[in-house]
Amino acid sequence: MSDAVTVLSVGDLVLDEPDPASFLAPVRSALARGDLVIGHVEVPHSTADVQVSTDVPAPPADPAGLAALADAGFHVVTLAGNHVYDAGEVGVADTIAHARAAGLVTAGAGPDLSAARRPAVVERGGLRIGVLSYNLVGPRESWATSRKAGCAHVRVLTHYELDHATPGGPPSVYTFAEPASLAAMTDDIRALASEVDVVTVSMHKGVGHTPAVLAMYEQPVARAAIDAGAHAVFGHHAHIMRGVEVYRGRPIFHGLGNFVTVTRALTPTGNDNAERAEWARRRVELYGFAPDPDMPFYPFHPESRNTVIAVCRFDRAGITSAGFVPCRIDERGRPVPVPRSDGGEAVAEYVRRIGEKAGLTAEFDWDGDEVVLPRVGRGLRAQPA
Repeated sequence: MSDAVTVLSVGDLVLDEPDPASFLAPVRSALARGDLVIGHVEVPHSTADVQVSTDVPAPPADPAGLAALADAGFHVVTLAGNHVYDAGEVGVADTIAHARAAGLVTAGAGPDLSAARRPAVVERGGLRIGVLSYNLVGPRESWATSRKAGCAHVRVLTHYELDHATPGGPPSVYTFAEPASLAAMTDDIRALASEVDVVTVSMHKGVGHTPAVLAMYEQPVARAAIDAGAHAVFGHHAHIMRGVEVYRGRPIFHGLGNFVTVTRALTPTGNDNAERAEWARRRVELYGFAPDPDMPFYPFHPESRNTVIAVCRFDRAGITSAGFVPCRIDERGRPVPVPRSDGGEAVAEYVRRIGEKAGLTAEFDWDGDEVVLPRVGRGLRAQPA
């Protein structure tokens, strides 16, 4: 029988500033409490100057950022996201190679689709833990195929419906997972669940830079992962937090937001890419905010400075508890754990409020400076009525 194993997970990681280790310094002791620490690497890490025009292309970051992650306590990095192919096949290959050279295990990307769908599997405390990673937001260019590098993905379809007699007026938007693509993901989860003790699923999903909102597809896809055998789902991509729910006794973190996301690629001035410059302009129109001019390395929504470290504990009977450590991103772009009495309550209230606005009803308790989800329990049980 194993002792309890603690798995920690965080949201997006973009280490595209000098001295990447300095941005992780305030969280090193918090991450050290995890037997397994998972983070999502958002951009390629490569010295190549290849750039593929995909969505809003991100320049490759220094491979030293991956070594800094390993040194700070990360063990697994998920790679299935919308920027993984921004430096083409060489960027995918370099990111995986540099991550592995740093001692990190990768999931979600590879030289072809079969490799991209392959889980990371590690052993801790006598438990085998599997990590799967999927991109649900596109763009299509980032997806791996049988003969192309890229990421594992779930294809999400968008339908626009004019529900009133105003041609050209604002439509209602309906999103849902394409059935075969969703089935591929759930097949992967079932297969992995038959081979390991714990399954976690990382999902790059949601509407960017928009507080609280869950797109229609998000909850059904996350719940399908739990139904297929996942013990926890960790969401990211929106660069701002989403709420938390407990489904059938297992936690779904719909969006862990930013963790370390420092880059000048999207600053309104001084960049050399027309697509990124146009995106910096349109971001104000679409999302109604301009980045803090005092933080040119942090071009994100002001509410995104609320963030958390997700915490899940397991033994051979299944998941025993889950919750999160509240954090705030400081003026230097560093995530800093905040105690309950000194900022933690405010972060937890933010997570509760945005969850409630999105129709989620998770209950929060406290255990010291950590928020706990009291409905998380052992094994897969029916969701309370």
